[in-house]
Amino acid sequence: MNESRTSANGGMETSYGFREVADGEKQSLVNDVFHKVAKRYDIMNDVMSAGLHRAWKEAMVASLNPRRDPSYRALDVAGGTGDIAFRIVEASGRQAHVTVLDINGSMLGVGAERAEKKGLSPNLDFVEANAESLPFEANSFDAYTIAFGIRNVPHIDVALKEAYRVLKRGGRLLVLEFSEVEMPLLDTFYDQWSFKAIPQFGKMITGDAEPYRYLVESIRKFPNQRDFATMISEAGFSRVNFTNYTGGIAALHSGWKL
Repeated sequence: MNESRTSANGGMETSYGFREVADGEKQSLVNDVFHKVAKRYDIMNDVMSAGLHRAWKEAMVASLNPRRDPSYRALDVAGGTGDIAFRIVEASGRQAHVTVLDINGSMLGVGAERAEKKGLSPNLDFVEANAESLPFEANSFDAYTIAFGIRNVPHIDVALKEAYRVLKRGGRLLVLEFSEVEMPLLDTFYDQWSFKAIPQFGKMITGDAEPYRYLVESIRKFPNQRDFATMISEAGFSRVNFTNYTGGIAALHSGWKL
């Protein structure tokens, strides 16, 4: 799990891919990864998921089923480029308002530009902030979504508690994340694809394999489906469950603030 622990010399450490780094160092390293890939983030997701991320995101928003109501408020965290937010607005008949929050300004810049081109800017606002310290009052949102971002948060338990805090009673948490493959043979193929092919494709696309190598490693360090569901429950959420996509390559986790 991406949780802090005490190192041999007494300092706090956390995982950055397969490396152990000082607890305060991970966020800046992750920021650097996403500054590098911001302009080609969609291509990166296509490479990481063989294009399947688009279907998974559609399924996520279909599960959310946002109300066609101008008062409906959703918070999409680590969603700088707007992929999930745009889908939520469209699924609501362009009625809902979505706040896109990301710690990375480069990603937010891409999202704001895309929103303008799609004519969705009136339904969106973009906020640069940390998932572990949300700049919103308690009970502010009907939904909290995060897609392929929670594993990059240094203190996942803190982010989940913040999600619980800002949701209204009856609000819903949805987390889409790469997960543990549970289908025989597919797991072997996916390991080969992840560790050998993805960094090489990343190098071809962006000229730098390192961001992709970290992203692959971060998936392996992330809790499996059941352990992550337990973390969501421990943050206070009720009716917690998950749905595997494509044999567990990704999973959609759901919880309610009741």
